[in-house]
Amino acid sequence: MSQNHKSFTARLGDRDLHIESGKLAKLADGAALVTMGETVIIVTAVSATKVKDGQDFFPLTVEYKEKAAAVGRIPGSYFRREGRPTEKEILTCRMIDRPLRPLFPKGYFYDTQVIAILLSADGQNDPDILALNGASAALMVSDIPWAGPIAAVRVARVAGKFIANPTHNENAESDLDLVYVGTEHESLMIEGSAKELPEAEFKAALEFAQQAIQPIIKIQKELAASCGKKKRQAPLLLVKDELLEIAYSVAGSRIEAAIYQPSKVDRYKAVEALKDEVKTKVLEKFPTATPFEISQAFDYLQKKAFRTSILDKNKRCDGRPADQVRHLTGEVGILPRSHGSSLFARGETQAICLATLGPLDEAQQIDAYTGGSESKRFILHYNFPPFSVGETGRFGGQSRREIGHGALAERSLEPVIPPGSEFGYAIRVSSEIMESNGSTSMASVCGGTLALLDAGVPLKAPVAGISVGLVTEFDAAGTKMLRHQMLTDIIGSEDHFGDMDFKLCGTAQGVTGFQLDLKLPGLPLAMLKDAIDRATKARHDILKFMSTILPAHRSKLSPYAPQIEMLKIPQDKIGLLIGPGGKTIKGICAETGAEVNVEDDGTVRIYANTGPAMARAKELISGLTGDIEVGKTYKGRVVSLKDFGAFVEIFPGRDGLVHISELAEGRIERVDDAVKMGDLIEVKCIGVDDKGRVKLSRKAVLREASGTNGAPGRN
Repeated sequence: MSQNHKSFTARLGDRDLHIESGKLAKLADGAALVTMGETVIIVTAVSATKVKDGQDFFPLTVEYKEKAAAVGRIPGSYFRREGRPTEKEILTCRMIDRPLRPLFPKGYFYDTQVIAILLSADGQNDPDILALNGASAALMVSDIPWAGPIAAVRVARVAGKFIANPTHNENAESDLDLVYVGTEHESLMIEGSAKELPEAEFKAALEFAQQAIQPIIKIQKELAASCGKKKRQAPLLLVKDELLEIAYSVAGSRIEAAIYQPSKVDRYKAVEALKDEVKTKVLEKFPTATPFEISQAFDYLQKKAFRTSILDKNKRCDGRPADQVRHLTGEVGILPRSHGSSLFARGETQAICLATLGPLDEAQQIDAYTGGSESKRFILHYNFPPFSVGETGRFGGQSRREIGHGALAERSLEPVIPPGSEFGYAIRVSSEIMESNGSTSMASVCGGTLALLDAGVPLKAPVAGISVGLVTEFDAAGTKMLRHQMLTDIIGSEDHFGDMDFKLCGTAQGVTGFQLDLKLPGLPLAMLKDAIDRATKARHDILKFMSTILPAHRSKLSPYAPQIEMLKIPQDKIGLLIGPGGKTIKGICAETGAEVNVEDDGTVRIYANTGPAMARAKELISGLTGDIEVGKTYKGRVVSLKDFGAFVEIFPGRDGLVHISELAEGRIERVDDAVKMGDLIEVKCIGVDDKGRVKLSRKAVLREASGTNGAPGRN
């Protein structure tokens, strides 16, 4: 055992969280092993000691990997190895990255990597929170310059009581799933969902979370004090004063006019023209200046002008007051063949949303190594093509950003989706971003709501989303906030040059989804509460607008959507309906074109695009699982010809004999004079003997069709 091996424990509710370092991965700059219950995760941090030539941004990468061995399984892929990252792994990477990034020194451009690997999973304690705490601990014990610690906790609310780091079983009963990350005194990142949680309760949850992280903060400080390395002195790539002076002399008097052009395109052109002028002047005096150094100086100038205008003049780039939402437009039913569609726009941000309904067996299946749900009935996919910002670029496949934005919109809408027992469909919303100038994920929430209503989905309530930004000014030391201004419904430049992007979604009754990203090393909880109030007011205004477009779900589904009906069959007949190897139920689907799902309790859901397909599927299932009734007419297929008659399959696996005398009016010499193999004919049941053999008559059906009511019988 290494002499530097140290271990500390924090008590969270009725469970312990252990963090240790110095035993594993000792060649990494920092490493931490985090354990709760029987869930164990190793997290490492490594940072380069030299900046790569031409590096012009902070290259922080976060990787999170769940190993099948952690739950005693062998991967199901062909190669028996873990494949490409799952959606959960990608979202966990993003969740770890966002609160770590603001605490690195400004100008720190050294290649830095944080890796978290799941080693053991007990199916109850989710490793994502452990990975986040482990990342902080690994950085704390390393020599990498970083202004931690931070701590993370998941908060649930069960029966009105808050629970820190709930198990999966507890979370299943909760109306809140809050991931909270903070420093000792301030909030840093939040994300999650809620079931229309009132804002007052949401604020109380944040206060609870800030208190809950204190023991984790404490043990990280103790860990760093006992085995942490001295922080390295790394030269920082900061703005050069001589280049900044030139930038001010060239563009200082004109930059404000450039950034306050009426449209995004005009602003971009004006700003780029000024940037080219600055570049020319800089290179005249400093020929060796790099493109990054020039951009760094110009961006500082631009950011300074942006902040001065907002804080000193209360003037936003597009001329709006600080608390005003951009102009809203919306339409529904814009596409003829989709089950539901909408176009939602907020200023220069525009999204087309498509809603699709499908059978329940089309729900997404999940390899839930760490516990929790193994399928998703509601899915939202977000797509951000390069043309939405007037650029060219890679098209196809989803970036981590697209997956993250889609997940935010999905968890914001999921709480209002009706359960499968009430609306027996799998549901997918696809959000296609047409134009982007800020808050495309919130446009996806609003547009997704309208598309779902247009598809006839009986949502519990409509959902809208809004983003709130922040502009701050600190003292020379950068430690005390002197003043600030919050901005409702931020555009792209306000996101880029501002300090916060806080997204809040909900119904008229309460919160359903949220996400806070900061560029600051923390935010007082009181300011976050103010942002919640501002977002709530704007959300209610947006909901009122959406109600003018489509106030409630459509009473009828699209004619192109699968129609659904439910039957109940005896549980002992489920095997009969499915058949050997699924042969019978597959045969019903093949004949009718319908989709048939059977549940363990005998509930049968039939999905069909046409009325005849639905009627035939119901007929086949009812006949197959019920009793064949004497005197009832059935439609069946000729499956066998004999000298004495024809066997007709009236239901899959169930047939009856039509005697040659019952095949047609009058006497026939040969069976195939009346019917052929494969013919689909109508027959009437004229008897069932004590051995269950079914007697059928085609002649009786023909007589009824011709108006002759003579009783069937042999000639």
